Amino acid sequence: MRVIKRCYSVYKNTFGDMDNLIAVCQVSSTNDKAKNFQACKTLITNAQKCGAKMVFLPESVDYIEEDRQKSFDMAESLDGPLISDYRALAKSLGVWVSLGGFHEKFSDTKLYNTHVVIDDRGEIASKYHKIHLYDVELPSRNINAKESSLIEAGSEIVTPVHTAIGNVGLAICYDMRFPQMAMALAEKGADILTYPSAFFFGTGAIHWEVLLRSRAIETQCYVIASAQTGSHSSSRKSWGHSLVVDPLGTVIAQCSDEPGFVLAPIDLTLVNSIRATMPLVNHRRYGIYPKMSSTPWPYLPIQDSSEYKFGASTVKGFQVFCQTPLSMAFTNIKCVLPGHVLVAPLRSMEKLSDLNEDEVKDLFLLVQKVEKTVETLHNTKSASIVIQDGEDAGQTIKHVHVHIIPRKQGDYLDNDDIYRELQNERKSTIPKRSDDEMAQEALVLRKHF
Repeated sequence: MRVIKRCYSVYKNTFGDMDNLIAVCQVSSTNDKAKNFQACKTLITNAQKCGAKMVFLPESVDYIEEDRQKSFDMAESLDGPLISDYRALAKSLGVWVSLGGFHEKFSDTKLYNTHVVIDDRGEIASKYHKIHLYDVELPSRNINAKESSLIEAGSEIVTPVHTAIGNVGLAICYDMRFPQMAMALAEKGADILTYPSAFFFGTGAIHWEVLLRSRAIETQCYVIASAQTGSHSSSRKSWGHSLVVDPLGTVIAQCSDEPGFVLAPIDLTLVNSIRATMPLVNHRRYGIYPKMSSTPWPYLPIQDSSEYKFGASTVKGFQVFCQTPLSMAFTNIKCVLPGHVLVAPLRSMEKLSDLNEDEVKDLFLLVQKVEKTVETLHNTKSASIVIQDGEDAGQTIKHVHVHIIPRKQGDYLDNDDIYRELQNERKSTIPKRSDDEMAQEALVLRKHF
C-alpha cells in the first residue's frame, strides 16, 4: 500500500490506477471567503489530477471570523453563491467533495454548522447539522469557546451517504468525543467516519490522534479527519495534522502543520475482513445495553469456510446467504418444496421466548426480507412461515429457526399437509441435498442481499 505521509501544496505525480483513492485537505481559513474558496479550489483540482475520487475539506471551510455579528452576516444558505461554486467545481472535475463545515443560515439569530457532501454530478448528496456544540472553557490552555452562542445544534444523526468510496458517516469535530454517535453511524451502515475539524491547538497534542484512532477501532471503520491548521487570527489557532486511520486503528496518512493535502486509499475489503475475523458486532450484548441506533446493521460479510452452531448441528458458511449482527439465513439440506430456506438467530437458544428483544427484532426483519426474496425468485406471492417452537411442536433441532417456504397454488392438495411434512421431516423420504446444491443456491440468493 503506497501512502504519502505528508502534505504538499501541489502534486505532480499520481498514485496510478488505484481504486477508492481519497484526498484529505488541510487549510488555514480566514475571514476572506473568496480567498478561502480559491485555496480550496486549487487543492481540489490538484487532488483530482492525482486520481482522488473524493476530496475532504475541514470544518469552517467557508470562513473563520471571531466577531459574532460579522460571522452571522457572512453566512449563506445552501442555494447561495458559495455552495453553487463548489457544486459547479465538483461537476466540472467529476469528483465527490465533502465540505466539512459550512455556516448555513438558520434563523434571525442562529446558524447551522453544516457538513455538506456534493457528488460528482454537482448535486448535494447529503447534509448534516452538527449536534454536539463546543462550549468549553480551559483557561490553562487558552481556550474559551461557546459555539452555542451562534450555532443551533442539529437534532439528527444522518444515515451514511453512499459515495464512490463507500458509505460515509457524517460528523463534525467535537462529535468525535462522543463514541455513541460513532457507534450509531456504524449501526446505520457506515464504512467510513468523517470528522472535519477546526481543532483547538491547546488540546490537539493530547487528544486529536487518540480520539480518532479510538473511533476507528471500536467501529471497525476508516476514519477521515481533515483539519484547519495554523493561526486564523491573533486569538485563534488550530492544530492541523489531518489524518486517515484504517479500521485497525493505524494512521495510514497524515499531514503536518501546513496547508496542503494527503492521499490515501480506502480498501473496503479490509473493513469486511476485519469485521469477519474479529466480529465485534456478534459479541455485543444488546440484551444488557442498548444499540445506539434503531436502524438494523447492514448485512455482514460471509466466509464460505466459516461454521455456525445450529443446535447440536453445524451450518457451513457456504450455505449462508445472509448474515446480520444477530441472525443468519441459510439453505436447507431437506426442502419440502423448492426454495425452502431457514432463518435462525446466531445465538443458539431453544425457544423463541429465550431470545432478547433485539434478537427477535433482527430475526423477523430478516425473515421479512428473505420471504420477499424467495417469493420473487420462485415467481409466487405466497409463502408458509413456520416456527416449531419446542419438541411437542415438532422441533427436531433445539435452536430457534424459521422455515420460509414459497408456495404456489396446488403444491399440496390440502394446505395443512405442509405442516405434517415438516412434522415428519426426519422420517421423510425427501433426499438430502449435496453441499454443491446448497452452495449454488446460496450464491444465487446472496446477490439479493
